[in-house]
Amino acid sequence: MKIKKAVLNSILTQGMLPLFYYEDAEISLQVTRTLYEAGVRVLEYTNRGKQALENFKLLKKAQQKEMPELLLGIGTIKNVSEAEAFIDAGADFIVCPIINPEVAKVAHKHKLLWIPGCMTPTEVYAAQRSGADLVKIFPANIVGPAFISSIRELFPGQLFMPTGGVDLTAKNISGWFHAGACAVGMGSKLITTEVLEKKLYQQLYTDTVKALELVKTAM
Repeated sequence: MKIKKAVLNSILTQGMLPLFYYEDAEISLQVTRTLYEAGVRVLEYTNRGKQALENFKLLKKAQQKEMPELLLGIGTIKNVSEAEAFIDAGADFIVCPIINPEVAKVAHKHKLLWIPGCMTPTEVYAAQRSGADLVKIFPANIVGPAFISSIRELFPGQLFMPTGGVDLTAKNISGWFHAGACAVGMGSKLITTEVLEKKLYQQLYTDTVKALELVKTAM
């Protein structure tokens, strides 16, 4: 339970979960290093390409050598075989775009935090029944902050993290926290395609520091 609690506490403290995937392993590593240097201590790498597992293994080795305070999870996990492969590679937590109760069982067996994606009250209920401490509202840009405001009283004590379309602006981020989010997932609006393709690490560093500051103000 120790790592599960540490990951949850880290997400709640950071107030933001950066997430990304890029097929080039070296760029993935440099992005991870940049995020860490900017103050990120919990990060989701996503299983969105054929290089994901090998890249994740590389990131895990670097994390153990260079980034001892980093908690590194894997996202876009949809089935048991994917979950087991990345847990074997050292994933500190599991994030899913959907609810797969069998994946939940695998995560719980390994005492890892399991964060499923939900878009309806019925899905939030199903996630709770499978033991989700934290629910990802996904895709967040479709439902908007009003969705969390509307359902949070139905699920007292449930933690919600919108992901997908969270903008790097004070208005957008504060809107999510005001609605009842405990953290926000930030992917392509923070780690943009341009940053990845042009290796704009200084821009990423600056934007990450800004995002962390906006989150702290909004919390």
